Order: sequence, then C-alpha cells, then structure tokens
Amino acid sequence: MKLLWFHLMPYTELPGDFRERHNSVWVDIDSGLLDPAVAHRLYNEFMDELEYAAALGFDAICVNEHHANGYGLMPSPNLIAASLARRTSDAAICVLGNSLALYNPPTRVAEEMAMIDCISGGRLIAGFPVGTPMDTCFAYGQNPSTLRARYLEAHDLVLEAWTRREAFAFNGRFNQLRYVNAWPRPVQKPHPPIWIPGGGSVETWQWCAAMDYVYCYLSYFGYKAGRETMMGFWREMERLGKDRNPYRAGFLQFVGVAQTREEAMKLYKEPAEYFYGRCLHVDSRYVNPPGYNSEATQRARITSQVALASQRAATMSGGAGWDEILAKGFVIIGSPDEVAAQLREVAVDLNVGHLMVLQQFGNMSRDLANHNTRLFAEQVMPQLRDLFDREWEDRWWPKPLPKPARAVPQAPAREAAE
Repeated sequence: MKLLWFHLMPYTELPGDFRERHNSVWVDIDSGLLDPAVAHRLYNEFMDELEYAAALGFDAICVNEHHANGYGLMPSPNLIAASLARRTSDAAICVLGNSLALYNPPTRVAEEMAMIDCISGGRLIAGFPVGTPMDTCFAYGQNPSTLRARYLEAHDLVLEAWTRREAFAFNGRFNQLRYVNAWPRPVQKPHPPIWIPGGGSVETWQWCAAMDYVYCYLSYFGYKAGRETMMGFWREMERLGKDRNPYRAGFLQFVGVAQTREEAMKLYKEPAEYFYGRCLHVDSRYVNPPGYNSEATQRARITSQVALASQRAATMSGGAGWDEILAKGFVIIGSPDEVAAQLREVAVDLNVGHLMVLQQFGNMSRDLANHNTRLFAEQVMPQLRDLFDREWEDRWWPKPLPKPARAVPQAPAREAAE
C-alpha cells in the first residue's frame, strides 16, 4: 500500500459571507480578496507541511495545477515540486499534474518535468490531467471541442521528447516544431511513471488501460460518492482484459485524525465547513461548456466533481453542513484506530493501492495540519502498510538513482559567503 500526502493549497481567508456576495470561487473570483502578504505566508506554510509529511515517511507528496481560483493557489505545480525535490530526499514527488493542453509548446512540460526528475534523482511521478473546464476553457480560453485532441497530441509530443535519442521534427495538428531536443532528459527510463487524474470519463479509463497508466480519482466528496466511479473503472478494466492490480488506481480521501473522535469533531469541523462552504462555491456557468464532455461519458451518466460542487452551490445556501460531511464520508475523522479501520475498508472496497490523503483542507492552520499528519504517520500508517504488498507488484512507482549516486544538498558555508 502506498500512502501519498496531497495538498490543494487553498486560500484560507475567504470572508464568511463569500457565498452570499460572490458568484464563484473559480474563474471570476474577485482578485481583491487575495492579499499577497497572506499568500506569501501561506505558500511557505504549505511547503513546510509538504516537507513535514515527507520527513514523516509518506511515500509521496502531491501537488496539482489550477488557475484563477481561491480553491488552490498552484497555477504552477512545477515551481513547488522543484523546491520539494531539493528539500526532500526519499519521498516521491507526485505532480498531478500539468494540464498538457495549456502549454504552447508542450515541450515546456517535457523540459520542466525532466528537470524535476533530475533534481530529485529520479523521484518524479508525472501526472497529466486534461484539466477542469474552469481552468482550461475559461481561465485559459481553450476550445472545449478540441481540448482532448490537443491534450492527446501534447502527450505524444512529451513522450517523444523524453524517449527519442536524436533531435526530431514534430508536425501535428496543433504543434509544428522543426527541432525537438529536450535537455535535460529524465533520470528514469524510458520516462517517469505517468498517472492520469480524472473525474470519471469513460475515454480516460480506456486510455489508461491502453497506455498502462495509473488512473487517479481525486474525489471531493469521499469514498461513498466515489465508489460508483471506481466500480465503473474496474468494470471497464475487466471488459478490456486487464487484471485487478490495485496499483492501477489512486484515490483521494480527506482525513482528520485526533486522539479521540470527540476531539476530532472539534478540531476539523471548521476547516471542513470552510472547504465545502467556500472553496467549492463554483458557478454553474463554468462547469460544463458544450463539447467538453464526450458522448460516451454523457451516455454513462457520469457527473464530474465540479458539476456536483456547482449543483450544491446552486441549491444549498450554506454549503454542506457538518452532519452531511460526516454521514456521507466526505471527510473521514476519528481516533487513529478508527481512521485506520475505515481507510482499510475503503482501500479494499475500492481496490486502490495508491491512497492519497488530504490532511490540510479549508482554513486549517499549519499547526493543526502538522498535528493531523503526525498522528496519521505514527499511528495510522503502520496499520495500512501491509495491504496488497504480497499479492501485487506496483509497476507504476518511481525508480530513483541508488542512494550513493544521489546528490546531497549542501547549505552554503557562511564563511565562504562572507
């Protein structure tokens, strides 16, 4: 079982009347709500939290890409990942990911991810999401009807840039390049493992099967709401003749751990309500532009995470309440033993070998996030480690350089600097 620590980097100081006075947390959010001095503090606290999780023994630390929103302050996850690659030594660096269709040319992704793999000594997991409609079609102005075609071509270009030994020309529908010659190349051969974050698209499942990539379901609404999507994924794998290796899949779950369930109820109520009340306040105009969803996905009646969030924003004046958050499993909370038991059940039921836990959410402080992370690492993680290890091989995990071959970062000597 692999356990990954995931960060969204939400803005923690949205006003209490945000839902009443503002249309959306995404796309047209009022830029006046963000104080750059607060962002300075938050970025450094968030990176502290990621580094702390790595030091406590999580298998990976995860970052992702979003634009024009107060839900996640990472328009460039590669900037964060480069810093983490330098300041951590063992944890995989999971970038989930770069929205390939937004890069012109996509060779920028090949170069930057190769840099991260080299800095880290081969610890990169490369995530390639198609991207939410808010990020891709509205914030970055992409045509929704050509978004997936642009994405697939960009993917092919990045893989060729990583794997072809000589300079080559690329003549695609969206990208025409006389010379492609990525320097540097990744440490990992033929390339870093590729994971595909998705919301339940049938085509994404089929593509993951064809390319032998990991499918990651980044669920806002927990394991109960995500179960049908994961069951759909495994039914499709069976139809395509793939085995049920749990490491083919990843799943995101919000988690809050305390010494007792009563203490957890007190500690995590406010940050959970902040997240579901403010961070998921998405205007319905932005969630489903014509052409974004394929015919097969519509026929399968799959509803995206952002569409669910938007529906809630339109029908619930205060967002999800604490009782619903708990009853529907949006956040798993409790004592270490209670959380471990629930997560074992989730992992086995969903058949997921890569469990991503989100332990900073909403307006949670750094101290509380670190408390949550430490209790999980020390008392929950040991109860989950044995899952799947004797039955399956994780073929989708980084293969870094041997320890003796890796650089050890050195702080500059004060005497030399003076």
